[in-house]
Amino acid sequence: KRLQRLTENILDVTKIDNRSLKLQKERFNLIDLIPRIVQDYRNQISRPNLRLVCHFEEKQEDKNETIFVNADKSRLIQVISNLLSNAIKFTKQGTISVNVEKGVEEKGKGIRQEEAIIKVRDMGAGIDSKLLDRLFSKFTTKSFEGTGLGLFISKSIVEAHGGRIWAENNSDGRGA
Repeated sequence: KRLQRLTENILDVTKIDNRSLKLQKERFNLIDLIPRIVQDYRNQISRPNLRLVCHFEEKQEDKNETIFVNADKSRLIQVISNLLSNAIKFTKQGTISVNVEKGVEEKGKGIRQEEAIIKVRDMGAGIDSKLLDRLFSKFTTKSFEGTGLGLFISKSIVEAHGGRIWAENNSDGRGA
């Protein structure tokens, strides 16, 4: 699995570098997708030696609210999976939460565009201040388990969708 993931990451980096990353966009509801991704990771999180809880928080008043996006579903799953994998890797105990909410971005000249905001928050070690500036660059890692390509690929996918991605440590000093 690790070899297959490495091969796929190298192919993705090649596509990104050659500007040939293609998106297969479709319209879907994030409120349906995110809990399924989180559930896939719950099996990994519930291992006795990790003692983690993954929590999906809906920030809507109306629980039936939808957040439709026009995006490449498999690439969005890839981004969220990369973020969750990192959160799991660097969190020994505590909570990893995935929050999804609607936002509005001001485009200027009175033009407003709805956006989806997805946050993955952990209670792990946090991000080393020496890595923070180059976190989304190729081969940036402080782990022996990873290649340092996941966040580079995630950033490229998010930007190909017209979005933004960033990382910061939590204000209480626990996690990112």
